[in-house]
Amino acid sequence: RVLLATDGDFNVGITDEGELKSFIERKRESGIFLSVLGFGRGNYNDALMQTLAQNGNGNAAYIDTLNEARKALVEESSSTLFPIAKDVKIQVEFNPAKVAEYRLIGYETRILNREDFNNDKVDAGDIGAGHTVTAIYEITPVGSDATLVDDLRYGKATPVETLASASDEYAFVKIRYKQPEGKVSKLITTPVTKANEATLAGEPAFATAVAAFGQLLRGDATIKAYSYDDVIALAQSAKGEDPFGYRAEFINLVRIAKNAPAM
Repeated sequence: RVLLATDGDFNVGITDEGELKSFIERKRESGIFLSVLGFGRGNYNDALMQTLAQNGNGNAAYIDTLNEARKALVEESSSTLFPIAKDVKIQVEFNPAKVAEYRLIGYETRILNREDFNNDKVDAGDIGAGHTVTAIYEITPVGSDATLVDDLRYGKATPVETLASASDEYAFVKIRYKQPEGKVSKLITTPVTKANEATLAGEPAFATAVAAFGQLLRGDATIKAYSYDDVIALAQSAKGEDPFGYRAEFINLVRIAKNAPAM
């Protein structure tokens, strides 16, 4: 694994973004992975850093404080340096008898075409030792007044007997992955049922607060009824143990963003 520390302002050697991406993809195929540590301000190119890391089967982190350096290079080093699965793909199918509408929050740069799921030649993300991945979906139950999209006139109906057999299922999750040195993917499947229901607390609640904050910063129209104060309250309720102050730092960041428009 190559660890590249840079501000992303490439002005020596390969400087074209497309060329850089192709070069990194070729090296990835030979077994060399790339992780990127971002430094600097002003001319820092975050989008390029993310692109390079994703195409290099690695991770990108922005280092601006000693705490961030400790987090990236000490606490999370095992999950970024030692992959236990590569080309990990996750596909979620929602039960139309339970879920009228859904949307995935984030992951815009990681979405694959449906047909890519079973294609082992298509690159995907890696999972390291101790690494966790969180994907947040917002769903609208069948029969809710909150639906935003009309029913399809020519939509393909699911047979009633199929829906009945999965009456307690919200969704079906499929995961494909390869061993670190493997070429052929393996498949894992599991349903998401009523047994998986839980109140919003702890880790999921804090992750939801972070996702809501990101949507507020982007001016997302789907979250207009949610405020910065709501994000702060949810994050505070799920703060838990915070030995290095990462979560407290996030809450302070939300407070700054709340006051920024007035400034």
